[in-house]
Parts: sequence; C-alpha cells; structure tokens
Amino acid sequence: MTESTDGIRDRLLHAATLALAVLLLPFAALTAPGHARFVACQWALGLRFPRENLSGLTPATRSAFTEARAVAFWRDRQLIGLTSGHRDADEQFRLYTEEVRRTGSTAAARRRVLPPEESGHVRGTALDIRPREGAHWLELHGAAHDLHRTYDNEWWHFEYLPNHRGRPPLRRAHPGVPLRHAA
Repeated sequence: MTESTDGIRDRLLHAATLALAVLLLPFAALTAPGHARFVACQWALGLRFPRENLSGLTPATRSAFTEARAVAFWRDRQLIGLTSGHRDADEQFRLYTEEVRRTGSTAAARRRVLPPEESGHVRGTALDIRPREGAHWLELHGAAHDLHRTYDNEWWHFEYLPNHRGRPPLRRAHPGVPLRHAA
C-alpha cells in the first residue's frame, strides 16, 4: 500500500518545521535569552502555518495556546496550528446565517455554528486546531494549559476555560446543546 501524496507532503513539512526550529535556536537565543526554544518554535510554526492569525485572542488564551504548542513541539515533536481563532461578530453572524440558509433551520444551524452572542470565537477564547494529530495531542494534554475540547462533533474546537483545576468540563454533543453541570 502506498502513502498518499498529501501524507508524504505532510510528513516532509513536519520534519522540515522541526529542523527549522533547531536551526533558528541560536537566533532566538540572541533575541530572547532564556526563551529561545519557545521563540524558535513560534517562528517555525508561523512559517509552517503562514495564514494563522492569533490576534484577537484574549491574552490568556493566546498565552495558553502558544505555551501548549511549544510543549507539544519540543517534548513530543507534535505540530499544532490554528485554523481559526477570534472572529468579529459580523464574521460569526455571516457564518451562522450561511449555516441557517444551508440547513434550513436555526436549530440545525446551531449544531455547527453559534450566533455571535454565544460564540467563544467572538469572545476570543475559542480555537479551531489543526492538524488532527495536533488536536488529539491538545485533547490529551490541553487541560494542563486550561485548553479543552468542548464539543463531541468538532474534534478541532477547543476553548480556553480556566478554573477547571486541570480537569476538562463536561463536553457537549454539539454547539447548540446547553452545558450540563456536573452533579
């Protein structure tokens, strides 16, 4: 059985990103003494995922995310990228109304997209993660950084939820389901 072209490309990009971070370490040490590994990781991942945009995330969410992916990168050689983070209310409303139009009902749309006033993306606390392996790593280790997968139907969606003492909150089946509270 042969590996797909996408699989080979992904493995090569993964290896190149790791190698690039190592090559960037001396430069990172000059610009950020004591934080070279963190900085080199962020630079390399920024080149690997050039369209990722961390602006608009709350400072705590951004810090938790960048720290978590630095740990994943150096400890487990796992790359974590951001597909979508903060969205302004207009963008979230556009996504929501498109989903209402596509599905034909607000109830069906809410299974995939929330209106702006309910969205963690608008608050700057939600992260859509890639690749799937990165999301899996975050699901296993994200609680240490207060990052939790919140919906069963979205393997990529995580939210910064402090005050859970490192334990994940109860996960919802999908975005439109009210959060259940533990007994």
